[in-house]
Amino acid sequence: MDQTTVTAPKSPWGSVPAAPPACSLSEVMSEELAKQLDEENNLFPGLPLEDSADTDSDLMLAQMLQMQFDREFDDQLKREEKKFNGDSKVSISFENYRMVHPYEDSDSSEDEVDWQDTRHDPYRAEKPQVTPKKGFVGKGKNITTKHDEVMCGRKNTARMDNFAPEVQVGDGLGMDLKLSNQVFNSLKQHVHSEQRRSARLHEQAVDPRTRLLMYKMVNSGVLENINGCISTGKESVVFHADGGSLEEEPVPSEVVLKVFKTTLNEFRNRDRYIKDDYRFKERFSKLNPRKIIHLWAEKEMHNLSRLQRAGIPCPEVVLLKKHILVMSFIGANHIPAPKLKDAILSEDDMSAAYYQVLNMMKTMFSECDLVHADLSEYNMLWHHDKVWLIDVSQSVEPTHPHGLEFLFRDCRNVATFFRRRGVAEALSQFHLFNAVTGLELSVDDDDEAGFMAQIVALEKRNEDHVQKRGKKTFPVNCEEDDPPFKHDSDD
Repeated sequence: MDQTTVTAPKSPWGSVPAAPPACSLSEVMSEELAKQLDEENNLFPGLPLEDSADTDSDLMLAQMLQMQFDREFDDQLKREEKKFNGDSKVSISFENYRMVHPYEDSDSSEDEVDWQDTRHDPYRAEKPQVTPKKGFVGKGKNITTKHDEVMCGRKNTARMDNFAPEVQVGDGLGMDLKLSNQVFNSLKQHVHSEQRRSARLHEQAVDPRTRLLMYKMVNSGVLENINGCISTGKESVVFHADGGSLEEEPVPSEVVLKVFKTTLNEFRNRDRYIKDDYRFKERFSKLNPRKIIHLWAEKEMHNLSRLQRAGIPCPEVVLLKKHILVMSFIGANHIPAPKLKDAILSEDDMSAAYYQVLNMMKTMFSECDLVHADLSEYNMLWHHDKVWLIDVSQSVEPTHPHGLEFLFRDCRNVATFFRRRGVAEALSQFHLFNAVTGLELSVDDDDEAGFMAQIVALEKRNEDHVQKRGKKTFPVNCEEDDPPFKHDSDD
């Protein structure tokens, strides 16, 4: 039997020089030997590689990384498209937002190398076992029920893929992670709450039209930048921003943007504050729902102007653009002034704050011809040892059909708050109402219904005078039964 000699394949790099003999440590440390080895290396220049340009070029590496990033971006778009469409018969496509990749034009499967092969990945998540209808698998000691901790943990991890596309679950789906039911339910509840909060914020306040108005303010130089949301309420969202300039006039360094929500869900019970206001009554009946929101912002601007002229501490109006009201910021260094309910005041400061509020209520009623209509510790700020009034969009004039009722509600809120804070000289809501209005209604602390009946009777006579005379004001020379009001100034 012939024996064939097996020869080693010829190296494509040519003949390979023999390896140099081993040398001792003392020879390695020798400078003469180092020079000799350096001279020998110069005799054998590096052999050229065929594809060295592909690995040595920074541009090529950057393109490969960008290609992988675009591929992952497209995969994310596919998942969002699938999640958004669901089982709907009418679907949308994100095809126009996909990136165009070089590998999409190639028909060769060699170009698509799966560098992240998970067949032998020790961190690959195991598929959760399907529990049969009987509720368990296995026999004897190896029985596993549907309540098994490991099985439930893996199922909960797999269910994280059903979260909204904007929820980043990280690498949790790519490892053998086991989430307990308590942790998964907490995550699910948090995601649900965040989605609802985000929906209320973006759909009711920062819709595309609102964002466009805010961008225009930044582009025109009125604002330097918009930093973020500092407060949310039923009717508006407040953002902090850095001021720029308006028609070559400087804007305060720190301002707030009060964005009134563009849906009327929160205004169904609040239209009485404006539809019966004599300043806006005729315009209210001619406006569509969206413009009513603009009118609400305009109403707050006029009310703030009245307060400012009377010297009452309040935000200064900078600009009104549809339903966005730009005002000066009450606070410093991006930190808003605390609400009166949150301010930590000494006994003397709290007493001083009470008298400030009392004087402001009197000034609003007598000089500004306004009733706050929502005055409480939530709408008063404490800054520089002074009380500042905010949120006067619902404020009305005393001649409003329900103006005195609103004022009595304000008096109740103020009296209750300061009495709870230990201000001994704080008046009751009945005496506070008489002190603010100058009326001398009979007071019985145990008969609030009788006091309200007197207020309603005054409002009825006010309304009769307005309808009879066809004016917004009361006569200066009124009879004894007439309410002791004087004029209503129009801006």
